[in-house]
Amino acid sequence: MEITYSFVAITKTPRIFPRLLRPVFSLSTTHELMPFRIATSQTLKNETLRVLEWSSICKQLSKFTSTSMGFDVAQKADVRFGRTREESQKLLDQTTAAEAVVSTSRRLDFSGIEDVSGILNSAISGKLLTIAELCSVRRTLKAARELFEELQALAVGNHYSDRFLPLIEILQNCDFLVELERKIEFCIDCNYSIILDRASEDLELIRLEKKRNMEELDSLLKEVSFKIYQAGGIDRPLITKRRSRMCVAVRATHKNLVSDGILLSTSSSGATYFMEPKNAVDLNNMEVRLSNSEKAEEISILSMLSTEISESENHIRCLLDKILELDLALARAAYGRWMSGVCPCFSAKGYEGLNSSITDNTLSVDIDAIQNPLLLSNYLKSSPDNVLSYSANVGQFDKRGNMIVSEEFSGSVPDFPMPIAIDIKIMHQTRVVVISGPNTGGKTASLKTLGLASLMAKAGMYLPAKNHPKLPWFDLVLADIGDHQSLEQNLSTFSGHISRICKILEVSSDESLVLIDEIGSGTDPSEGVALSTSILRYLKNCVNLAIVTTHYADLSRIKDSDSSFENAAMEFSLETLKPTYKILWGSTGDSNALTIAESIGFDPVIIERAKQWMVNLTPERQDERKGSLFKSLIGERDKLEAQRQKVASLHADISALYYEIQEEAKDLDKRERALMALETKRAQQEAAAIKSKIETVVQEFEEQLKTSGTDQINSLIKKAESAIASICEAYSPTEHSRPSVANTNSYTPQLGEQVFVTGLGNKLATVVEVSDDEEMILVQYGKIKARVKKSSVKALPNSGKKAAANTLPFSKKQGRQSRESVSRPDESKDGDSYGPVVQTSKNTVDLRGMRVEEASYHLDMAIASRGSNSVLFIIHGMGTGAVKEHVLETLRKHPRVAKYDQESPMNYGCTVAFLK
Repeated sequence: MEITYSFVAITKTPRIFPRLLRPVFSLSTTHELMPFRIATSQTLKNETLRVLEWSSICKQLSKFTSTSMGFDVAQKADVRFGRTREESQKLLDQTTAAEAVVSTSRRLDFSGIEDVSGILNSAISGKLLTIAELCSVRRTLKAARELFEELQALAVGNHYSDRFLPLIEILQNCDFLVELERKIEFCIDCNYSIILDRASEDLELIRLEKKRNMEELDSLLKEVSFKIYQAGGIDRPLITKRRSRMCVAVRATHKNLVSDGILLSTSSSGATYFMEPKNAVDLNNMEVRLSNSEKAEEISILSMLSTEISESENHIRCLLDKILELDLALARAAYGRWMSGVCPCFSAKGYEGLNSSITDNTLSVDIDAIQNPLLLSNYLKSSPDNVLSYSANVGQFDKRGNMIVSEEFSGSVPDFPMPIAIDIKIMHQTRVVVISGPNTGGKTASLKTLGLASLMAKAGMYLPAKNHPKLPWFDLVLADIGDHQSLEQNLSTFSGHISRICKILEVSSDESLVLIDEIGSGTDPSEGVALSTSILRYLKNCVNLAIVTTHYADLSRIKDSDSSFENAAMEFSLETLKPTYKILWGSTGDSNALTIAESIGFDPVIIERAKQWMVNLTPERQDERKGSLFKSLIGERDKLEAQRQKVASLHADISALYYEIQEEAKDLDKRERALMALETKRAQQEAAAIKSKIETVVQEFEEQLKTSGTDQINSLIKKAESAIASICEAYSPTEHSRPSVANTNSYTPQLGEQVFVTGLGNKLATVVEVSDDEEMILVQYGKIKARVKKSSVKALPNSGKKAAANTLPFSKKQGRQSRESVSRPDESKDGDSYGPVVQTSKNTVDLRGMRVEEASYHLDMAIASRGSNSVLFIIHGMGTGAVKEHVLETLRKHPRVAKYDQESPMNYGCTVAFLK
């Protein structure tokens, strides 16, 4: 390897500054430098993302994702950046298309999408996938296909279908593996997690044979068990399984009843033997063989499906990547909408003589009223007025309305103030901007705001700005912000600072953005100015744009001799002695140290001596430092700005009032249409219910007519006519079918009382909550609870609550009489203490299909689990009647059962128990 060294003075050739006192490698070793440069570039990019707090932006974005994959990527700050200007523009186009989706009333469904990467890894490694894993793959393939179809339907149903084209293109060329999805669906029932018989012919034959063999074995064991029971060898016939073999139970004292049987097990007390009859040995052996064959065939089917998934790995991973891309596009759109962001555009990169549209007055960076995204996010999270209507399944992120970050709302008063909006205006010919001003004036925050805006635009995100923000596309955003002092690496503040700048200069290009805070600080001022000047002149020729902050006034003078430089200053109010955090482009800022020190209360003698030293150091700039003209201009500008804000505020109030009235008008029309649709639906449901009940009556009449004699025809006809008349009367809209409403001018409802509610169309409801000092009460109509005004509640006639309950109208919603209004024979005394007798899944125990011993155990558990003064619905069915007799006997003797009764006159298979 050939190495030559070049020592060049810093004042002669600023362009070669990064290579000062560094070896210059020949072309033969260039390829050896590439890994080093790539590693250095990646390290600098990661450090820049850290100091700009890019991970916080990504975590905000994660709350708007709809899949676990998107959430993980955003949480890890692994969000994709455009590697070229075209890729970043494509990401912005996708965000714009996604914003059109977000603005519609339809929502894309990501609920079935799962991250099956781990399942793919298992399949590739040769592992046998489980039924649950295969079903996860099938659900993901199906959900991805339906998502694409939903997106296509959304585009077709919209007049501006081209707006959705960037999103459609994401999934357009994907292979959704429909055949694999259908094959898994054909072989596996994912609802019950079982392999279906149709999965293979062998499996179907094995299961048929197994079913036939089990029926024969069950029949044999039932016969033997019944004989044992008749001979007194057991209290009841019992067939069970021991050591994977079917057997019968017999008392140890009667084991001779199965003298030729095989003893498989005994009970814990030794009083009961579990024996396999001799005739059942062959059948049990066959059952074992068939079970093994069935298991082997199932494994073969799972292996076949696992192999197909392994072979389709590339297609599935590509599909997952595209789903992730679509999810992040929608998340970016929702995030931008949450921040009221606008879409940025990339300014053209001009080359002299190639782009005549770019002039010296063209703005390379033109951003109006941009706010720091991190500060704005903190403000929005704590603001009670920040509400969005978009939900990302979310939960998935109704997470999150996945799109509403309502879980982070911290109170009625925002914890964070609204961040100051700044304007960034940089001419195209400008390469270096020097920002000066006092400490805590917002210089560093402005640097970070521009850096984050560049990264967000590069990643396809909207910016929290106004109008149409424009900025260049940067291949690298490199920042030196903060103190890089390191005792471990023996670096002082200045050493760490200058070492990082040296690395930045090595990897930057003519498309890079460089941000340097307090350039040249931490050393002798004269040397710091000299070094900073050389660095800035080098940056002018090798980067797209460099923004630096400084307290060195001499750096602001470079603009006078070089048009590639521009100055900016952070505004400082001399009246309040506080910064305004706004940037004054084209101005130079003073530190105002003497003014601030004087206002704090320093000794006037100290201040006066400091001013004399200022005169001795820079006498030629005293007139400029007075700044009287500048102060007067600032005052006039502030007056004009105050007037402009007043006019803007008045205009905003008028616009808000106009839009409020407009939205109210739209809302009235929408509510009218909704009410009409609701009433139409209710009428259709009522008509269907009437038709169904009349058809039921007619069907029962025809069935009874077939089995009845001629002398019963008249009674059957009268019974059918009476039933139809009752149905018509129950659904009659006339007023006489509803009890009259008493005068309620001074009426106060009581807890548990049934009343008519005018707001619900004079429906009969029950009062469940009432307070004397409130104007609202809580009522329940069916399963619906609503809070209404007392004035909208009307009392029933004085016939009593029970009479009113017996005259409840037929429930139009359920199509049957509400069980709450059914009068029980034993409820007159203490039925009220048990509340409404309504059957639910929690107060019901189903004993159908169980043997008496098993049913007894479940019944005891159900009674023990119920609370005091509760009801229990026991579904025992009819069958042989053994379970029902046992249930009734248990209820008759149980100390907690106060009473029990048949569930209804027509239902003999269900009993209701009232528990103490």
